[in-house]
Amino acid sequence: MDQFTKIIASELSLPERSVDNTLTLLENGCTIPFISRYRKEMTGGLDEVQIEKISLANDKMTEIAKRKETVTATISEAGKMTPELRKRIDCCWEAAELEDIYLPYKPKRRTKAQVAREQGLEPLAAIIMLQREQQPDRAAERFVKGEVKDIDEAIKGAQNIIAETVSEDERSRQTLRREFRHEAIITSKVVKTKAGTDEAAKYSDYFDLAEPLRRCSSHRLLAMRRGESEGILRVSISADDDRCCERLHRMFVNGHGPCSRLVGEAVDDSYKRLLKPSMETEFAALSKQKADSEAIDVFADNLRQLLLSSPLGQKRVMGIDPGFRTGCKIVCLDAQGNLLHHEAIFPHPPKSDRIIASRHVVKMIEQYDIEAVAIGNGTASRETADFIKSIDLDKSIRVFVVSEDGASVYSASETAREEFPDQDVTVRGAISIGRRLIDPLAELVKIDPKSIGVGQYQHDVDQSKLKERLGMVVESCVNSVGVNINTASRHLLTYVSGLNTTTAQNIVEYRKKNGVFTSRSQIKKVPRIGPATYEQCAGFLRIPEAKNPLDNTAVHPESYAIVEQMAHDCHCTVPQLINDKQLQKSINLSRYVTDTVGMPTLNDIMQELDKPGRDPRTEIEDFEFDQNVKTPDDLHEGMVLPGIVTNITNFGAFVDIGVHQDGLVHISQMADRYVTDPTAVVKLHQHVKVRVIEVDRKRGRISLSMKGI
Repeated sequence: MDQFTKIIASELSLPERSVDNTLTLLENGCTIPFISRYRKEMTGGLDEVQIEKISLANDKMTEIAKRKETVTATISEAGKMTPELRKRIDCCWEAAELEDIYLPYKPKRRTKAQVAREQGLEPLAAIIMLQREQQPDRAAERFVKGEVKDIDEAIKGAQNIIAETVSEDERSRQTLRREFRHEAIITSKVVKTKAGTDEAAKYSDYFDLAEPLRRCSSHRLLAMRRGESEGILRVSISADDDRCCERLHRMFVNGHGPCSRLVGEAVDDSYKRLLKPSMETEFAALSKQKADSEAIDVFADNLRQLLLSSPLGQKRVMGIDPGFRTGCKIVCLDAQGNLLHHEAIFPHPPKSDRIIASRHVVKMIEQYDIEAVAIGNGTASRETADFIKSIDLDKSIRVFVVSEDGASVYSASETAREEFPDQDVTVRGAISIGRRLIDPLAELVKIDPKSIGVGQYQHDVDQSKLKERLGMVVESCVNSVGVNINTASRHLLTYVSGLNTTTAQNIVEYRKKNGVFTSRSQIKKVPRIGPATYEQCAGFLRIPEAKNPLDNTAVHPESYAIVEQMAHDCHCTVPQLINDKQLQKSINLSRYVTDTVGMPTLNDIMQELDKPGRDPRTEIEDFEFDQNVKTPDDLHEGMVLPGIVTNITNFGAFVDIGVHQDGLVHISQMADRYVTDPTAVVKLHQHVKVRVIEVDRKRGRISLSMKGI
């Protein structure tokens, strides 16, 4: 096992063999969903989260290894490499520590110390640094020549060299790093010229704030940084200057003689001019990275919950994008989400043609045999829902309010133009709303996750890390649910393990040319899907119409022989085995254990046989807002209302109570116990009961509580 394996296993507290096998699988091109689902024997049953951590740790170490190559080459070219230094670099796997080692040898711009060295003052700096010379002025006389005009200039140059030496000393940096890590204060103040302006009002909580950096929550830090970028706030990070200088003096100043005084002055200069700005910059970056990571974690959790929202399933749906002046855009979709019809109705002011609108709705429902209605939750949502429910419809027709966040982004996207080139953006938006009810996952994968409306400060965090993490979440969700290869769009297929844009498009083209897939083995005929790609994707692609029922399960084709042997031993066919629970219970799994197939895989097979093709998502639930509450003016303290969780942050959850403005349940108001993680109490789109505790109409804020309900 190599060094990476040992270090990663130690950091993550995982068995070395599991980490080593996981890294081998990743290097061989296996995806995280495939490894976690079909290679449990090799990984020791590691889940997706653990495998992702191994992958990220491996990427980080690979970057450090590349950096070490650069550092080693630069120092060697300068002729300053020693066996001891090389050993230190080889053993170092911390980025900050590596940079500390490299700093004294790093090519740099022409500093004050460099100028002094060029003037020949390095020996004088060494004399002063020893702090034994009782007459430094006399020692400095020997260096007054050339560009050095007098003794004071010589001593000042020597002090500049000492200051830089102190700033590049590893002990100095580690000492200050510890001080900043435990004691640094982040301060935020309003820019005087911005105080009192409307644009600054939303940052009023940060006009005069100071708190320990280690206690500053990610959402507050990101809010401050956004205010800083908008020119409204000034943000700084600092530690106790006197204490920092005192710690450095203890390290470098010996005694009270004249040279010690000069070294002390150089140390103070080093701290104020070099070390302090460096530490402030470093901790500003570290705190931002930490805040980014926490914000991305919250966004990823929310996105996972949203993508795995309950689907209505393949039903004929009427999708409605509600509106007042421009009317309600209506589309009728078949059970696969294909557009059958579209038109606009105007039941609300200023036209208020409710009778005509009602007739049109009834006609469309009857003509297209509509089974459910999906209404976007934007402008006029409550009014449209009330209007639809006022129509005497068949009781079997269910009405749902659907989040339309990102629908406008989709409707104007290249994807939407490709799908519906002859329709305008309003029709495409309504289609997206209707399809979200049928299958949220299949529709939402077409939209940039940042536009779905479940994050906070998503435009302020590291965009590359955000994109990478959210991409992993989408891939994980798609593969955990499975994909019907005969109905999936190219965009959905792209996220299937092992597939990419090209192979996904090839599947769609093959389907158009040859008709629906009737078996998984047929997938091998698709251009550019070779044995390796087939291995990665086959288990996640479903074929409900297949002759072999295993093709509609998560049982991988490589395990079909095992199921067939089980059926043979039970003197039945595979379909009979799937339909007979008693036969399944009679199977002794230990008989089928081999060198490559263990109990984890066999247990997974039995779960699939028990519920073949099952959807892991929960069934959709009906919901209705309080009919007496429609605007913030209808609210008063103490009211208990039904609501839907629309967004979760690390400081609480936002809840839609049907007044076109979400209220906030602060983390302190989420339960009668102490809560550290809102996701331990609520989930996205969860139906909850909340109590109104404050309505701030001036700032447009509604405060809610879930305590005691």
